[in-house]
Amino acid sequence: MGMDLRQLRYFLEIVERGSITGAAGTLNVAQPALSLHVRNLEGQLGTRLLLRRPTGVVPTEAGEILARRARSILAEVARTEAEIRSLETDPSGRVAIGLTGTIGGLLAVPLIEALRERYPQITLQIAEAMSGFVAGWLSEGRVDLAVLYEAPADPGLACDPLLEEELVVLWPPDRRAPPEIALAALEGVPLVLPSRAHGLRRMIDAELSGVGIAAELAVEIDSYANIKNLVAAGFGASVLPWHAVAPEAGTGALTVSRIEAPGLWRGAWLIRPDARPVTRAQEAVAETLRAVVGELLADGVWAAARAPSSGCPAPGAER
Repeated sequence: MGMDLRQLRYFLEIVERGSITGAAGTLNVAQPALSLHVRNLEGQLGTRLLLRRPTGVVPTEAGEILARRARSILAEVARTEAEIRSLETDPSGRVAIGLTGTIGGLLAVPLIEALRERYPQITLQIAEAMSGFVAGWLSEGRVDLAVLYEAPADPGLACDPLLEEELVVLWPPDRRAPPEIALAALEGVPLVLPSRAHGLRRMIDAELSGVGIAAELAVEIDSYANIKNLVAAGFGASVLPWHAVAPEAGTGALTVSRIEAPGLWRGAWLIRPDARPVTRAQEAVAETLRAVVGELLADGVWAAARAPSSGCPAPGAER
């Protein structure tokens, strides 16, 4: 007999809770019955799925595979049910979107407000993290859509360019910095940068390499707020989006130099799995998000940003 949705739902709850007892309380199922479900599932698959420890349970390698697939299957079933139920009504259901922290700070509130006005039956779940985590959530089916600063190289992901934002060099407040500088002028300058796990760092390294220099690393830290604090304290210079440093530049807490023409720009992209069916609710969220981004650009809220100058690159193309 094959697995059923209830078994998958029970097993996923146990993995996410890290405890059979905790899952039993959430599911309102007796703990012995839940343990029996796990044993039956292990018997069907012929392998151990959970390791029992004093503090709870953790999945084995097989258990992690099952949990990942179960999450995707259950999400797809929920999307299918919601889409069928909403065929004769306004789009409804839950849509999960992944955002990086800087994008979320600009986009989350106006997007929620716009959806509440246009599609009140849609429930939006927003998850924020570094771009690498958000991309992983998208691949695993934990989120339906994502906005990232890197176009996908995965042919299984489709993208829609949203905007391009300008990057600038920031200096300590007492630094006499020119209004504009060439990238090559950063040779030998100590830099406070995010780690190479961060898309911005990879872009900066590539751009510096393109003018024949390498970053002189002073501090490596994955936090825009701390990068700005460290620059202000004199640890070095950095490169960040203009909108992220505009408040500090306005108060004199940081000094900013723009990069000589054509400047340094990075794109933001709306990304979704290409092979996964798109529900009406997801399409409504994507459409609303594009409209909100357009409004933020038109109103100047997304400072030093512009409409995209090109479409998405082909998978595997140089970016």
